[in-house]
Amino acid sequence: MASDPTRVRWVRRGRSHLTRWVIVPLVTILAASLVLYLALSLAPGDPVVAILGDKATAAQYAALRHQLGLDQPVLIRYVHWLGGAVHGDFGDSLLYRQSVASLLGPRIGITLSIAFYAAVIFVTAGVLLGILGGMVRRLSAPVAAVSGIGVAVPVFVAIQVLVAVFAVNLGWFPVLGAGDGGLDRLHHLTLPAITLAIGWSAYIAQVTRSAVAEQRRSPHVETARGRGLDSAWVFRHHILRNAAIPIVTVSALAVAGMFAGAVVVEYAFGLGGLGSLLVSSVGSKDYNVVLAIFLILLIVFVVVTTVIDLVQVWLDPRLRERQGP
Repeated sequence: MASDPTRVRWVRRGRSHLTRWVIVPLVTILAASLVLYLALSLAPGDPVVAILGDKATAAQYAALRHQLGLDQPVLIRYVHWLGGAVHGDFGDSLLYRQSVASLLGPRIGITLSIAFYAAVIFVTAGVLLGILGGMVRRLSAPVAAVSGIGVAVPVFVAIQVLVAVFAVNLGWFPVLGAGDGGLDRLHHLTLPAITLAIGWSAYIAQVTRSAVAEQRRSPHVETARGRGLDSAWVFRHHILRNAAIPIVTVSALAVAGMFAGAVVVEYAFGLGGLGSLLVSSVGSKDYNVVLAIFLILLIVFVVVTTVIDLVQVWLDPRLRERQGP
């Protein structure tokens, strides 16, 4: 049976993990949602005016405001909204006059599809390009130059160039729409996914090249090579494994941050995902839709960063020892 001091250390460590990986993310989501709700409530514009127009009477404005609950204090409205959101009820869209959940359902699939597609592209391309630049000395400078250009190119510029070359001139890809599913959807999403992946691929390539080059020059790698160990084995177990922490961290953060860039790409290509819905909802002051989409993006980001923390502990033995009982 474990001694009392050991049991106490296990209990303390369990509480620390619970706080770090459960309580802190939940509090972050709660605080961010409150700030977002207050910011939208204080933003210029009135959704009632957006619905009725500027020619309605004061009585009509007041009646609709009461019907929508907009005449209640903002904190009371937030509590009601949060209680519904916990159960998957984000209220009704002020513009479309239907539940927000029914609006988001078909659009989430499109956004997740392009996000997954783009993530596969930029993680694969970025890591492979970075490994080439880090392991092959004569390729280091070209990889650094290419990745620097990729990071510097704005998304809207990449959209214009790729559409002009591959959609208009060559006719390889369609310009608008998400397709009907299967290979047709894959075909429609290829150009938007490449557009979304360019900047993140370049960023991951930069980090990978730097991490791999640093490990390649490290003393323990030189020692392993001096002992005559197989080059492929040294690369897998000494270079790539030690370089994996920054690569995994940046790749995961790129996946989380990519959802913000997807808003622009979806709108530009008319994909009908969460991005285009968000743009139209912001313009029409459809606060329930805006809040729901931002909450989804917030949860994705918090979950990804939490998973990053767990993966770092798993990859780095020093972190495991530091957090062990």
